[in-house]
Amino acid sequence: MERLINATKNSARAWGVLIRHEAAFRLETILLGVALPVAYLIATTWRGFALLIGVILLVMVVEVLNTAVEAACDAFSREFNTDIRLAKDCGSLAVALSLVIAGGVWLLAFWEWIAGAPV
Repeated sequence: MERLINATKNSARAWGVLIRHEAAFRLETILLGVALPVAYLIATTWRGFALLIGVILLVMVVEVLNTAVEAACDAFSREFNTDIRLAKDCGSLAVALSLVIAGGVWLLAFWEWIAGAPV
């Protein structure tokens, strides 16, 4: 039980740091808050709702991992290094790809909602 409590404290601390210092994570948190009621309105099934919210959470997870990679790289060295640049660029690409996935899912959901098809 103590391990679970410590993990929860660590996660809460990370959430707080990300909200205060990472603009992208702040924006994604706001997006999640907006997405919850919108997804409830446009999803015709609970599965559709879960998918819409799940892709937003996916973007947030990838953003957290990208931030972790950047922090680890910065802790190693702040001098220019091609390997560190590649690691950071790959993290950014992962965020971009997760946004493409999320955008596609949401566009499809809106299209089906407008057309009257089930999600």
